[in-house]
Amino acid sequence: ATPSLSPSLSHQTLTPPLASSRRYRGLTLVLTFLCYTSYHLSRKPISIVKSQLHPNCSALGPNPHNDSNSSTWCSWAPFDGDNYKELFGALDNAFLVAYAIGMFISGIFGERLPLRYYLSGGMVLSGLFTALFGLGYFWDIHVLWYFIVVQVCNGLVQTTGWPSVVACIGNWFGKGKRGLIMGIWNSHTSVGNILGSLIAGVWVSSAWGLSFIVPSIIITTMGIICFFFLVEYPEDVGCSPPLHHVRVTSSEKDPEAVTSNEGPLSVSSQSSVDCSNSPKEPTEEPEAISFLGALRIPGVVEFSLCLLFAKLVSYTFLYWLPLYIVNVGEFLGTVRRERAWQGEHLLTLPLSLAAHFGAKEAGDLSTLFDVGGILGGIFAGLISDYTGGRATTCCVMLVIAAPMLFLYNHIGQNGIGTSIAMLIVCGALVNGPYALITTAVSADLGTHESLKGNAKALSTVTAIIDGTGSIGAALGPLLAGLISPTGWNNVFYMLIAADVLACLLLARVVVKEVRGWCGCIARKRGYVRT
Repeated sequence: ATPSLSPSLSHQTLTPPLASSRRYRGLTLVLTFLCYTSYHLSRKPISIVKSQLHPNCSALGPNPHNDSNSSTWCSWAPFDGDNYKELFGALDNAFLVAYAIGMFISGIFGERLPLRYYLSGGMVLSGLFTALFGLGYFWDIHVLWYFIVVQVCNGLVQTTGWPSVVACIGNWFGKGKRGLIMGIWNSHTSVGNILGSLIAGVWVSSAWGLSFIVPSIIITTMGIICFFFLVEYPEDVGCSPPLHHVRVTSSEKDPEAVTSNEGPLSVSSQSSVDCSNSPKEPTEEPEAISFLGALRIPGVVEFSLCLLFAKLVSYTFLYWLPLYIVNVGEFLGTVRRERAWQGEHLLTLPLSLAAHFGAKEAGDLSTLFDVGGILGGIFAGLISDYTGGRATTCCVMLVIAAPMLFLYNHIGQNGIGTSIAMLIVCGALVNGPYALITTAVSADLGTHESLKGNAKALSTVTAIIDGTGSIGAALGPLLAGLISPTGWNNVFYMLIAADVLACLLLARVVVKEVRGWCGCIARKRGYVRT
């Protein structure tokens, strides 16, 4: 009789493939996290630099050049006119409209081109166009068309990022605890915004061109690292792909029987990525799904339209929050001075945002919104994994977000502590649904049961959802630029209305999820005939 393997030898034989699988999954998580962090890091400087392109020149003293237009002598032309907010809105819109249009095309290319080449090439080009915007400072460029063209080109090449990184994550991770994993992973958006704000703030008051050039160097460097180290598919390194869906047998009718126990880097029956040195048999390559075919997947249209309005709110904060903080601080500071001249003591107005905030301070304070976004994304992923209700989780957070936005606009300036707390809460409630839809929901729909295991839909579905959301991302800053001259209150009313619409668009999916829960409870209690 042949001797059997001892337990220790068997363990040593099985451990290397599992350990190798965990290493590759960890590498994919870290690399894609850093890649998309650098994308958002390179987008953020424009919101920080706005207040420096048109600062309050009267606070700097008299015009040293004795020009007639003394109130704007320190502004950067062509943003030195009274229409500077509209021009800022045009800059934002140039990027975001190009991004929205390019996103629908990007997903189609992403399914048909090597993701590693596509992603790294897009990052290098994004670094180039980000640097060109900053070089406008050193080249002393004062024509609007230059900045508009650079923004359009940057918007187009930045569409290479999101479909690629989500497709890579979807290729390596099954459905198990996808909401929690992607909630943590999606913090790259907020981390990138925070780092972008802090880096841009270092040079915004001295040489704002460096606020763009330094992020451009970072994203270019990450693109080169991605090219050499990113592994697109488990099959490329001898691993088997994850199982995105579980076949339920007669003994598994209890929903609890198919609950996954996988951790972020573990290997389970539902999301197995086993590595082996044995050669894999060649399998037929599935065809990429068409655009209309992706739209027919249940839930794609509803979540896409919801994301349109959710992203409208998020990107309005992304591009306009620092300027809002500066403007409100200047307004309240003026009110304090006027009342002081009248002999009134402002005991009811504490030392808070009424004090003037410069561009750097406003940028630093605005990062708290992104800190809240990190917490909101993780919380939304965790709750949706536990309940199984992606749409319901989004809807509840959107419902709570509407009154919170109203409160922030009216009492957010009543103290520095209040402002910090409200920014974090609003950031969590606004970015939580946005993060969940663009990550876990996109990956769920891209590997939907109706696709019968064809993972070629992942990039296209992701591009459709995020592309539709990017239309809202373009509309939000544009509307903010048009409405803000009439008062910031009207901007917040617009944001609240968008938030409510985002919630209503998920109503059908929420009803379906609630009915599923009711049916599950009824089956457990034996009220439904089998």
